Amino acid sequence: MQRKIIRREVSSLHALPADLHPLLQRIYAARGIQSASELEQGLEKLLPWHDLIDIHRAVDLLETAIIEQKNILIVGDFDADGATGTAVAVRALKSFGAQHVNYLVPNRFSFGYGLTPGLVEMAKSFSPHLIMTVDNGIANHAGVTAAKNAGIQVVITDHHLPAETLPEADAIVNPNQHNDPFKSKSIAGVGVVFYVMLALRSRLREKNYFEEKNITQPNLAILLDLVALGTVADVVPLDHNNRILVHQGVRRIRGGHASAGVRALIEVSQRNPEKLHTSDLAFAIAPRINAAGRLDDMSLGIECLLTDDILRAHEIANMLSQLNDERRAIEQDMQQQALDAIEKIHFSDEKNLPLGLCLFEKEWHQGVIGIVAGRIKDKFHRPVIAFAVENENSLKGSARSISGLHIRDTLANIQAHHPHLIEKFGGHAMAAGLTIPRKVLNEFSTVFDAAVAARLNEKDLQHVIWSDGELELENHTLSVADMLKAAGPWGQHFPEPLFDGEFDLLEQRIVGEKHLKMTLGQSKELFPAIAFNVDLRQWPNYRCQRVHAAYRVDVNEFRGKRSIQFIIEHLENIL
Repeated sequence: MQRKIIRREVSSLHALPADLHPLLQRIYAARGIQSASELEQGLEKLLPWHDLIDIHRAVDLLETAIIEQKNILIVGDFDADGATGTAVAVRALKSFGAQHVNYLVPNRFSFGYGLTPGLVEMAKSFSPHLIMTVDNGIANHAGVTAAKNAGIQVVITDHHLPAETLPEADAIVNPNQHNDPFKSKSIAGVGVVFYVMLALRSRLREKNYFEEKNITQPNLAILLDLVALGTVADVVPLDHNNRILVHQGVRRIRGGHASAGVRALIEVSQRNPEKLHTSDLAFAIAPRINAAGRLDDMSLGIECLLTDDILRAHEIANMLSQLNDERRAIEQDMQQQALDAIEKIHFSDEKNLPLGLCLFEKEWHQGVIGIVAGRIKDKFHRPVIAFAVENENSLKGSARSISGLHIRDTLANIQAHHPHLIEKFGGHAMAAGLTIPRKVLNEFSTVFDAAVAARLNEKDLQHVIWSDGELELENHTLSVADMLKAAGPWGQHFPEPLFDGEFDLLEQRIVGEKHLKMTLGQSKELFPAIAFNVDLRQWPNYRCQRVHAAYRVDVNEFRGKRSIQFIIEHLENIL
């Protein structure tokens, strides 16, 4: 797939603090920061919870359940956002004095996603007075109805996009409801339930509940490590509100105030908690939590986040790490099968590549198809749906999209015009899940390709690498690298700085079987660099003497010595 480097446009710098490093002024301005207030990351700058529709009603129900010591059941989701959100809910409610709080997370292989009627049947064993969903529920009309028919109150906390009709829950807290004034539409599921807990604490505090019950007023900031982890893991856009939540959570982790489970996961991931960054949460910690839901039971991940016993936390963290190794092996095998399938049907020529790719192998694992879809999407820059067998009649699909195509809306349009093709679906702009009848796979693939073609143009299909321009030679220093790391948190829609420039390629060799280790030269200065997972058919290229590289400036620490290193995102031979 041909890639093109385009440098970001920089708007006016006048509104940014004059004492801010000129490089940071340029980077922030390129990300749309228009005032100094958007850089403030104190908790007092969080959006107010009372803007969320129905949050007062949700608090009414939870308050009554706590005061009357009713059974509360948290129904979470089987990803890291759902796991961290479930842990936040359980920890907060117990700190408020609730004595009968349990949680239940559907096994993706037995029940599917969210509060389904089957899960409600299982939930009855807990004799719940109230069910509160976390990171799900907005699409579970039948499950909510089943719970209501059983005499169970239902509070939905979710962030997924709603359908035209809403479930008949007692309260729905979701900023993506129609006409909800809460400004952060990108908040993760864990963020939504954290806001509900903030509102509930405020209500209990107003009524002097904590004093009357002789309960120390809970400090909900202790939950921010979980909020940060779930927010980063769900790859939601890091708007100002999300950046505050993530910054504060990372700050607590670096200060040694993380929960036992998060500390254990950091240790088994061989990361330094004092220097932890969002990239560590995204690529080391979150995959270990997600592995439980993908291959086994997310309850294992939630237990890790709930325990205060550091020895037990380490025991579970090691189990999660082993599951993640297994997940990685399955994923690599599936990804290679997908690439082989594309080669067999002569899609290697990108001009013949369908705009919407549907891939299926009957041996594929349901828990890993989302990762495979994402990897293939990245390689070919096309929307991808990877399917696995759900049962003898149905296929489960996981979709990943590119900028310019809202994947959930595309699926909604397909269902509206071809209702026989999709049994159920849900999701976001960039990721979605669906179930289709097994017998319609070929027809669905054709319709999906046509739907994508109707929505994308040539510009959308161009794989653009957005660069912050050339990094001046005087800024290739350790102090600048440290400054850039600290200037985040970086993430979705607020990307870590990426620069581009031309360099002499002085040394190159393969390390770790598929990574290209290099020495780059510019104006008599030498810079170590590494490109991960290179195409071994192209690199190393010993005839190449000069390259155009898009790179991030990183800090390499080895045997106590710190030095800058370029992490290469894109490499072109120019000589």
